[in-house]
Amino acid sequence: MADHRRSRPRVGHIQFLNCLPLYWGLARTGTLLDLDLTKDTPEKLSEQLIRGELDIAPVTLVEFLRAADDLVAFPDLAVGCDGPVMSCVIVSQKPLDQLDGARIALGSTSRTSVRLAQLLLAEKVGVRPEYYTCPPDLGLMMQEADAAVLIGDAALRANLHDGPRLGLEVHDLGEMWKEWTGLPFVFAVWAARRDYLEREPVMVRRVHEAFLASRDVSLEEVAKVAEQAARWENFDEPVLERYFTTLDFRFGAEQLCGVAEFARRVGPTTGFPADVRVELLDA
Repeated sequence: MADHRRSRPRVGHIQFLNCLPLYWGLARTGTLLDLDLTKDTPEKLSEQLIRGELDIAPVTLVEFLRAADDLVAFPDLAVGCDGPVMSCVIVSQKPLDQLDGARIALGSTSRTSVRLAQLLLAEKVGVRPEYYTCPPDLGLMMQEADAAVLIGDAALRANLHDGPRLGLEVHDLGEMWKEWTGLPFVFAVWAARRDYLEREPVMVRRVHEAFLASRDVSLEEVAKVAEQAARWENFDEPVLERYFTTLDFRFGAEQLCGVAEFARRVGPTTGFPADVRVELLDA
C-alpha cells in the first residue's frame, strides 16, 4: 500500500466489538501501519466521512443511503446479520404489544438501529410509543422508561447479563427483522468518498482488499480473536466467539435485497428515496 505518510488513506474504525474481526487481521496481514486510522462511534465516523474528513470509513446504513450520491460501497464487506445480531436490542419491562404510548429510551444516536426499532414496533408489533434519547445506562433507563433501545457493546451486556439479571424481556432487532421480512439486515457498510475514489482508485481497491483479507484471517482464527478480546472485555471467550460468528460481514445480493426492503419501507420518512441506488466498488 502507501509508502509515504502523507499518502496514507484516512480510514475510520468503529470502536465496538462488532468490528473487531474486520480490524484484528490488519496487523496480521501487515497493512495496519499503511492506514491513518481514526477510532470513534459509528455516528461520528459517518459524519466525518460525509464531511470529507475521512476518505474511507464504515458508515451506518441510514447515513450511507442519505449520502449515496457521494459514496461508493465496498462489496462483500458490512456489519449485519441474517437472524439474531445479539448487539442491537429492545429491552422491555413489559411485552412489546403493551408499549403503545409508553416511554422508550434510545440509548444511541445511531439512526439505523433507532429507525429499525421504530419501524418494527410500528409496523410489525403495531404500537406507537414515545421516544427520547439518553445515555446507554440500562439501570437508569429502566427508572424512567418502559423499554430501551441499545446497540453495540452496551446492548451485548444488556442481552447477556443485565437484562436477564433484572428480569427484563430482551428482543433482538435482527431476529425480529428476519422473522418479519425473511431477509438479512445491514447496519453499516464500508464506503469510500466518490471524489477520493476518482483521485486514488488503486489505493481504494487496496484498502478494500486489505479489509477482506483481515476479515478472512480473523474468522479463520476466531478463537484467537475471542481469546485476546476476552482479556479486556466483560465477556468470556465462548461468548465472544459465538458473537463474532453470529455477525454477518458479507455484503452481496441477499444483503442488498435487505437494504432495498428497508429503504422501501422507511426512505421517504428518513431522508432518502425509497428506490435509492447503492453503487458498489468495481472489483
